[in-house]
Amino acid sequence: MTGSVVLVHLAGAVALMLYATRLVKTGVERAYGDVLRHKLRATLQNPIMAVLAGTGLAIALQSSTAVTLLVGSFAGAGIVSGLAGQLAVRGAEIGSALVAKLLTYDLTLLVPLCLIVGTFLFMATESRDWRQKGRILVGIGLLILSLEMIGHASEPLRESELMPIIINYFSSDPITAYLLAALITWLFQSSIAAVLLMATMAGRGLITPELGVVLVLGVNLGSSIIAPMLTRNSEPGVRIVPVGNLLMRGMGSIVMLALVMIFRPQIDFLGATASDQIVNAHILFNVIILIAGLPLAGLIYRASEKIVALGGKPDPETPMQVMELSALSESALSSPPQALANATREVVRVCETVEIMLKRIIELYESADEDKINALAALDDRVDERHAAIKIYLAKLIRNPLTEDQALRCQELIGACVKLEQVGDIIVRNMLVHVRKKMAQNLEFTPEGWREITAFHGAVLANARLAFNVLVSRDTDTARQLVQEKDRLRDMEREASNSHFLRLRDGTLKSIETSSIHLDTLRDLKQINSLLTSIVYPVLEERGLLRGSRLRAS
Repeated sequence: MTGSVVLVHLAGAVALMLYATRLVKTGVERAYGDVLRHKLRATLQNPIMAVLAGTGLAIALQSSTAVTLLVGSFAGAGIVSGLAGQLAVRGAEIGSALVAKLLTYDLTLLVPLCLIVGTFLFMATESRDWRQKGRILVGIGLLILSLEMIGHASEPLRESELMPIIINYFSSDPITAYLLAALITWLFQSSIAAVLLMATMAGRGLITPELGVVLVLGVNLGSSIIAPMLTRNSEPGVRIVPVGNLLMRGMGSIVMLALVMIFRPQIDFLGATASDQIVNAHILFNVIILIAGLPLAGLIYRASEKIVALGGKPDPETPMQVMELSALSESALSSPPQALANATREVVRVCETVEIMLKRIIELYESADEDKINALAALDDRVDERHAAIKIYLAKLIRNPLTEDQALRCQELIGACVKLEQVGDIIVRNMLVHVRKKMAQNLEFTPEGWREITAFHGAVLANARLAFNVLVSRDTDTARQLVQEKDRLRDMEREASNSHFLRLRDGTLKSIETSSIHLDTLRDLKQINSLLTSIVYPVLEERGLLRGSRLRAS
């Protein structure tokens, strides 16, 4: 087998590993994202629990970067302190390293089992939760399979005359090897994938354990760079946690590299095989960073704040920042296709604003103040202004001769705008009132009640995104899925209400105190979902798939 063919096979195996990692991460986020976020918020106040929560979440998401971004967003919103966020990220790095360790065991039997069960779950049901479970299992199966493929693809390299020369060069130049590993990790966007690749190659005798330790340190540098790069245009508060992780983990890897180069320690104690030694070195490094990070957390946080302040964004109140451009060009009214495209662009902007409102309102239920409440109310004013502008624009367009399809599209956009404005009104006039009441009376939901509300909210938010997509794509399958989800949410709301009444019957104090807020919130979210679902009705009616308010049988 030629060298180019070997590299193609190896590249394909690595690509499958990256895809499988992403598949598992996406499935977990969609199936359990809201529950995990709620658990994380609730436990980050305690330093030890923050570390454990970060560890658990990284294992679930198979990505320490995802946890860093999530915790950074919480810190930016004021939900958790930046100090607690730093500790959660320390735990996330250990969780990520433990995932790499688990995947080095012989799990070949799980490949067919995960693929069979996962594919069955994904294809045999329309339930979103079960389909995501199937996605997770398929991703795990493909991930294990990719590791086998990497091993087989790299086998011919053991006979290569060039390979020992390359290994000897990097062994004699650890700084270059360290930087190369950091670059590979940044390109992979995953420390787990990078460590597994190196462990697999070490297991085949292609990398010495000593070189593997240097590469692992480079992996940790590259991994710590990913989150700061992804958040470089975010608000300052969001960037503090990723920058702090870069300071602690990135600088820690540099210090450790210097110590390894100076003392050249024996690493036999890390494991019996080269593969074990590399993965265990990765775990040990992150444990050391955690232990060192506990007393240094305050110092790192203050340093992160200063670094973020030095590279801060311009004042968001400057004219350049608040200036908004409108897609509603008057000159395009003489061309109905162009005018409808402009109106669609503007409606999409309204969709984006409504999505932001829908995401923020649930955060206010947990942590609210007057500034955040006023900011959300201001978004509703923006929705009202854009809604009025779109109606006037389309009213002018109707004066021109339009085809039947153009006239129907015009009415569809107007209808969508009306419903989006109504959603904004429900959020501000109803749900914000609940927030104020909860804040004024210092009320707390029961853990079970809060889980029901966040799960229901998560489903409505997911449906909102589907509705916004259909508004642009006019995809029939997605529209059908959304209408079917409406029935599922009706059952979900009934079950949540019944559970709440059972807690009332048992005399649970928190349920009694928050009863009206709990039930009214579920009702408001159900009404929002109905409005958003009705946005896609014109697509189904156009294709004869809707009879009254029910789907026709396919």
